Amino acid sequence: MVTAVMRILPALVFLATLLPVTPAHAGVVIAGTRVVYPAQEKEVTVSLQNAGQRPALVQLWIDDGDQDTPPELAKAPFVVTPPLLRMEGGDKQAMRIRFAGPAQPTDRESVFWLNMLEIPPSSDSSEERLELAFRSRIKLFYRPAGLPGDAETAHRQLRWSLQRGAQGVSLQVDNPTPWHVSFADVGLRVGGVEAGQAGSGMVAPRSSRTFVLEGLSAVPSGKRSIAYSTITDLGAVQEAVVPLPE
Repeated sequence: MVTAVMRILPALVFLATLLPVTPAHAGVVIAGTRVVYPAQEKEVTVSLQNAGQRPALVQLWIDDGDQDTPPELAKAPFVVTPPLLRMEGGDKQAMRIRFAGPAQPTDRESVFWLNMLEIPPSSDSSEERLELAFRSRIKLFYRPAGLPGDAETAHRQLRWSLQRGAQGVSLQVDNPTPWHVSFADVGLRVGGVEAGQAGSGMVAPRSSRTFVLEGLSAVPSGKRSIAYSTITDLGAVQEAVVPLPE
């Protein structure tokens, strides 16, 4: 039975990629908003809970950032155990993630994505119903030992600049640290008043990212500052405001 299910899962995964990756009515949830894998650990454990009343079949896999890659083709240096499990309503289970190589950079974090596909059971009702498979993805950070600084304060070292280009006005952020910095939101304030929003995103270690400010066609003058919030390892949101030169 499991073999037969595995044969149809790739097709279900493809259909699931057409849906939002953060399901609104999924019964099975992953504990936490991200996974941190310390490089010195042999494995890490992640908890799952079926908060619904019906059983569900769950498939788990890790990819390197391409959410359209099916599980059997996903590339990531990790093994998830078990990759396929059945969870009864209200059930809690743990999965194990083990690093399997190849070696990753030791001077910075690497990021991957943990995927969970929840397949609901077939309805016994004679009524016609649409049964959907729900997919969710969370970040998995592979964290080498001995990195300078820490993840929660890395945002203080970011360097911001305001730019005007073909896409309009944008904010560029340079990250000189070995840490990923995830943003819940990024915006521009002028004179303490919101002037433009750029949404959410993430800047990788020792790299740059551009956030386009919606609704701005010209660089505003005045006392400008960047208002943003970052997401910690525990999923908490911390807010910050940094000034920009006038």
